[in-house]
Amino acid sequence: MRRALITVLALAVCAPVIGAASLAGAADLGHGGYKDSGGYAEPDWSITGLKVGGILVIKPTYEGSDEYEAVGFPYIFPTFSGGPGFFSRIEARALDDVRFKLIDRDGFVAGPLIGYNLGRDEDDGDRLDGLGDVDGGFVAGGFAGYRLGAVLLDVSLHNTFGDDEGYQIRLGAEVERPVSQRMTLTGRIGATYADDDYMQSYFGVSGPQAISSGLSEFDADAGFKDVHVELGLKADLDERWTARASVRYSRLIGDAADSPIVESEDQLMGLIGLSYKFDMAR
Repeated sequence: MRRALITVLALAVCAPVIGAASLAGAADLGHGGYKDSGGYAEPDWSITGLKVGGILVIKPTYEGSDEYEAVGFPYIFPTFSGGPGFFSRIEARALDDVRFKLIDRDGFVAGPLIGYNLGRDEDDGDRLDGLGDVDGGFVAGGFAGYRLGAVLLDVSLHNTFGDDEGYQIRLGAEVERPVSQRMTLTGRIGATYADDDYMQSYFGVSGPQAISSGLSEFDADAGFKDVHVELGLKADLDERWTARASVRYSRLIGDAADSPIVESEDQLMGLIGLSYKFDMAR
């Protein structure tokens, strides 16, 4: 129940952004008055329309599980007059990774990021019985990247603030290519480093937990926990309808792969979404 309430709250806050951007890459979320040259003009906040749609995500029930669950939600997001600006600098890659491009110049991008970590419930899998819940929390950090030709290299820091704190550092390389006038393909490879707190919370088994769960005691140290590859596709079906899909494969490595809670080192996640743009009569 706690997990469901947190999920609803987090999606209520972040769904408009996530819905308008693929988890696989950036998308134009709206219009405002922020100039790409670095200056700021008086924004035009006149609402010109609405984007309405829904997203379905299929993911493991917890990190390391061999069982999957489907999570779906609708969203609605306004569009504004004035041309690409403030909102076009927002990019949502995941619920814990909503970025704002504060700097976007000469191939270099950087800025802050926020999000929410949903944590983990004891009833998410049989091997978690007796381990207790891992509390979620607010995520804040930053990112930086540099574009070398068609490839964007980036690094980001995601720090969770809450009872179960910890941070992750994500490294990646991304290529985005149009395959037609209406379709864009995005490919990404990367790896994730996690600190001691994160690794012990999600992959470790303490002495008391070992007694209550029957699992072997396990100390999960800081290190790289996964490598991954992702492929995304965005298609403008017409002037109003937009579809998107992505699939991600992750391989747990290091202490994450060796953890007694892990049922499968191979982790898959898929996303499909559909949106419709309403123009408001002037």
